[in-house]
Amino acid sequence: MKDDQNMRHKIQHNETWFVKDVCGIICALFSYILIIFAQYVLITVIWSPEENTILKMINIVVFEFFVFLAFAAHLRTMFTDPGSVPKGTATKEAIEQLGLIDGQVLYKCTKCSCIKPERAHHCSVCQRCISKMDHHCPWVNNCVGENNQKFFVLFTFYIAIISIHALVMVFNHFMKCLDNEWKLDSNSTLCGTTYKDPKTGFVMSSSPAPINIILLICVVFEGLLFAIFTLIMFAVQMQAIWNDETSIEQLKKETNKRWSRRQRWRNMRAVFGLKGFSMAWFSPFTRVESKAYVESNYTV
Repeated sequence: MKDDQNMRHKIQHNETWFVKDVCGIICALFSYILIIFAQYVLITVIWSPEENTILKMINIVVFEFFVFLAFAAHLRTMFTDPGSVPKGTATKEAIEQLGLIDGQVLYKCTKCSCIKPERAHHCSVCQRCISKMDHHCPWVNNCVGENNQKFFVLFTFYIAIISIHALVMVFNHFMKCLDNEWKLDSNSTLCGTTYKDPKTGFVMSSSPAPINIILLICVVFEGLLFAIFTLIMFAVQMQAIWNDETSIEQLKKETNKRWSRRQRWRNMRAVFGLKGFSMAWFSPFTRVESKAYVESNYTV
């Protein structure tokens, strides 16, 4: 009877995990679809009709460069182990091998049966303890922890940049159209369709196609939503790194900490690069070197 209950519980747990994982994959794919949609609208509606070739190429190169970095940062966040603690390490034999002395504290996770390191928390989605876990993000289908926090911060940073860039491009496009392009006797095809007047022979321009207006409005809403969300998330993450305090620790108000806080500049180096500020801090292709200098009062 007990074995049947355990089996049902295990099946229910696996089904719950599968649903959450599928939802995470859908959120990640949805992020890609929205970015690709913005690319399509900007290229076809704004940049393709642009007459200034140099300006057009500069905008395309800059936008696509940051899109590439955003994709790379997202993938690194999603596929990098955030700092998972091995399961099943809290066995009697393993604890005896640690040689604990009287008064020494050992923390165990009852959910994944592991010896729980300092500042680690159990993720109910990943079903494992994560070292210095900040939160579980469905948009990257992974936890944000000690090993991938840099990539997550870069992802929010680059998404904010391309969102603001898209908003500036749409606003500039509308201003050009209101100023010059929606007038008769215009030779430009930037904003609308054109036709030749059979009587005068002049090339006339009409209002832009309704579908183009709808697409641009969609990009505006998308850009505003992503820009606000990612800028807030970026600021929250930078504050957490600066203060050496994860989102979970802030939420739980864990003020009486046992660990020693590092200097704030060292907090930044611990996440982005130990050698000090450099362009590598902005690269999603570089990882932080050894963190051997990180101080801790926790021993097992």
